[in-house]
Amino acid sequence: MEQDIIIQSVRHWVETLVVDLNLCPFAKRELLNNRIRFSTTEVSTEQQLLQQLQTELALLTNDESIETTLLIHPNVLQNFYDYNEFLDVVEGLLIDLKLEGVFQIASFHPDYQFADTEPDDVENYTNRSPFPLLHIIREDSLEKAIANYPESDKIPERNIALLRHLGRDKMKALFQSHFDNASH
Repeated sequence: MEQDIIIQSVRHWVETLVVDLNLCPFAKRELLNNRIRFSTTEVSTEQQLLQQLQTELALLTNDESIETTLLIHPNVLQNFYDYNEFLDVVEGLLIDLKLEGVFQIASFHPDYQFADTEPDDVENYTNRSPFPLLHIIREDSLEKAIANYPESDKIPERNIALLRHLGRDKMKALFQSHFDNASH
């Protein structure tokens, strides 16, 4: 799949699910200010992805104009369980690079499934994305945003309640729309 189509699909997902549903109350400002880097890679192995992640971390370290990066990797870690295990390797990389506490990685995957949920449970859509991706977040920015947001600890509960209210069929349709939009 062409990189522009992949990025368009993920951007549409950010706009319609993450921002419009306010799943992340901190995303809208960064999207409007064009401070989200949408980076897609054609790597096909976990080792190559780790190297690409290291490159993205270096870029963020040296470029303050980028607030956050979505590293989209459609050709590797398609299986959610493999992806989930890979997150431990990612944490190890942050430690090895002495970037733990500087950056954190949020996880999004088309088949995301929280522990103690069924694959089709609607709350899984809070972390479902069109393609597997690693979201690189600046820790200090996140801490400031959380400090200035009332009851930030209730965001996950609020998101789950919202998605349950919208229902599985509505969420499936919204989720599918980023693919339909990207193909036009």
